[in-house]
Amino acid sequence: MGEGGEDRKGTSDERVVVLGGAAGAWGDTSFAAPQLLDSGRCDYIFFEALAEVTMGILTRARQRDPALGYATDVITMIGRDVSRFVEQGVSVVTNAGGVNPRAAAEALRTMSDQAGVSIRIAWVEGDDLMDRLDELGALGLAEMSDGSPLVTEPLSFNAYLGARPIAAALAAGADVVITGRCVDSALALGPLIHEFRWGPEDLDALSQGSLAGHLLECGPQSTGGLLTDWEDVPSWHDIGYPIAECRADGSFVLTKAEGTGGLVDVRTASEQLIYEIGDPSAYLLPDVTCDWRHVELTQAGADRVEVRGSRGQAAPSTFKACAQVVDGFKVTGLVMIGGRDAAKKAKRFGGDFIRRAEQVLAREGLSDLRDVDIEILGAESTYGPHARTTDTREVVVKVALHHDSRRALGAVVRELGSFGLVVSGLTAGGRGLPKPTPLVRLRSYLVPRECFHPEIYLDGKPIPYEEPLRTTGSATALQEALPTEPFPVDDAVELPLIAIAHARSGDKGADSNIGVRARHPDFLPLLRDQLSAQVVAGWFAHRIAGAVERFDVPGVHALNFVLRDALGGGGIASLRFDPQGKAYAQQLLDMPMQVPAAWLTHPAVAQVPEVEGAREKNRQAQ
Repeated sequence: MGEGGEDRKGTSDERVVVLGGAAGAWGDTSFAAPQLLDSGRCDYIFFEALAEVTMGILTRARQRDPALGYATDVITMIGRDVSRFVEQGVSVVTNAGGVNPRAAAEALRTMSDQAGVSIRIAWVEGDDLMDRLDELGALGLAEMSDGSPLVTEPLSFNAYLGARPIAAALAAGADVVITGRCVDSALALGPLIHEFRWGPEDLDALSQGSLAGHLLECGPQSTGGLLTDWEDVPSWHDIGYPIAECRADGSFVLTKAEGTGGLVDVRTASEQLIYEIGDPSAYLLPDVTCDWRHVELTQAGADRVEVRGSRGQAAPSTFKACAQVVDGFKVTGLVMIGGRDAAKKAKRFGGDFIRRAEQVLAREGLSDLRDVDIEILGAESTYGPHARTTDTREVVVKVALHHDSRRALGAVVRELGSFGLVVSGLTAGGRGLPKPTPLVRLRSYLVPRECFHPEIYLDGKPIPYEEPLRTTGSATALQEALPTEPFPVDDAVELPLIAIAHARSGDKGADSNIGVRARHPDFLPLLRDQLSAQVVAGWFAHRIAGAVERFDVPGVHALNFVLRDALGGGGIASLRFDPQGKAYAQQLLDMPMQVPAAWLTHPAVAQVPEVEGAREKNRQAQ
């Protein structure tokens, strides 16, 4: 591992610094880090562990036990392989510190001592704002979506810090850096700032380094995971975790370890590039405002994609901070119903169960349910008017309820079992009754960056650190809508969107993001003409409550859609089975498009059944 921050290889112009992403979420596989270590290629391995909803969970854990509040399994994985990290000279960076990075560092120290391994461990503090509510409330902060004032009693309140504290810890000689809340991509950018000495003015390099982090931060999602064309991915059980070979100019190659499953190509990289980014011309991060509209992806060999072309603008004048607020309780029950007319029985069961719930609440003198969400999984209820299969003989019914009282929900779910004596074919699989849990809402704010003074500790001792001055300039949205030219289709055939595009979706708070990439540049003008924001809003009218925005990403021949208020509150505030919109892209890919018949023989058209059906119909007509 590096000592005192000295360069370990050659000059900064010539070196290639290799990063490995070993975790895309708290609960990711324990096989990833050993796989990356087995490759023998990494200078740094980082573990991403914090989703927006995780902070509230960790805060409750710390309230129960002051020694908790961090992602214990990630720290355990690092501790298990600590000897191998040292032997290979691999430095480790993780945000698994959660709301208690000091405790995480102490736990790792205990593990390394037990293994007889000497390492230097740093942790970063300064993101936790729970003790500063009065101070920040006086600033008149407004919630980003509705303008409401700062909440007074959040469960947690953390800001997204940047990469420079990580770089400073590495420069001080840390072998392992543990942070609390920071932007995910900072886990990769921090080592690159340290290695290549990028300053605040190196905006394009900072944007490229952030893009490397973006492509690695979700683990195997850039190496074949979530790919629309999933059948092209050889295997999932041994999927290769991502590696980035980074150069001083910011360019890098995305790849994976040899001999592993998964796939790295322009499709896997582009789907992840347009995943959960909002406006691609102004992706705001603490260290830089990224413009990824003109990123170039080039296949550079088997399982190798070269990435260039990211541009950077001045970092924003604020840091984003998110508060978790408890808003009553929710409970979710799942039952299976089998047999003829299963979907019809499920619909009746859902309605009758809610009527029973209302009777229980009235009898107990309790207030009404605040919200109810019923989904019949297997009968395509999430597809709304676009459902095709409604007569299946096997469905799962999800009933989710929201109430201010845990006791009220407990009384209601007690009635769930009685319906097993009423509805033919109903079973709960032998599970016990579901338990009410807090319903936690996310509230987001922009806090002036001068309010933040991160603190870094190395082996328990503070090290000097000051945030560098921000490069001046605008960090406002840069996107200029490109003109949409009509794309007339005279000899048209109807094909699903998946025939000419692939897509990926995810969440940002209560909003959903759907990135759609043309399978060939020839197809993009048609997509821009037919796939407008208004058309997408209409397709999801049964699921969204807000507007839809469309952004162009011409470098990868893509469109990015942001669906506002599209997830029933999102995260653990939502009562939906898909609270993060993970299936939205798959639903959109079934949208019918009017496509030139000549494209039926285009080599880039996906070989889906509808394409073959249209070809056969054309052959018969000739």
